[in-house]
Amino acid sequence: MTTTEVAEKLVQYCREGKHTQAIDELYADNIVSREVKGSPMEVVEGKEAVKGKTEYWYSTVQEVHSGVVSDPIITGNFFAVTMEMDVTYKEGGRMPMNEIAVYEVKDGQIVSEQFFYNMG
Repeated sequence: MTTTEVAEKLVQYCREGKHTQAIDELYADNIVSREVKGSPMEVVEGKEAVKGKTEYWYSTVQEVHSGVVSDPIITGNFFAVTMEMDVTYKEGGRMPMNEIAVYEVKDGQIVSEQFFYNMG
């Protein structure tokens, strides 16, 4: 798949809430995932570890009220999307989330992802 095809498929899966399926199909086995400095699981390596990070995050959520994922911006083998969510956590209550995610694609698979957001 091209970078554009990977980007469009990831956005589709995210909009449908199919995050595990996206990881299974689009991520390389050696994916590196980076969160903001100081966050739990700041750097995670490997497809299974990224899947575990995603499942852990969902285990902390009581309810997702809304979520919006932008269309991708693509250049070369990189793409970026914005993500906005309104989430109530089991601990910590309800809070809005706004982030920019940047992905790198090689050989038709996502090899890195990095998330930019304010922790609060």
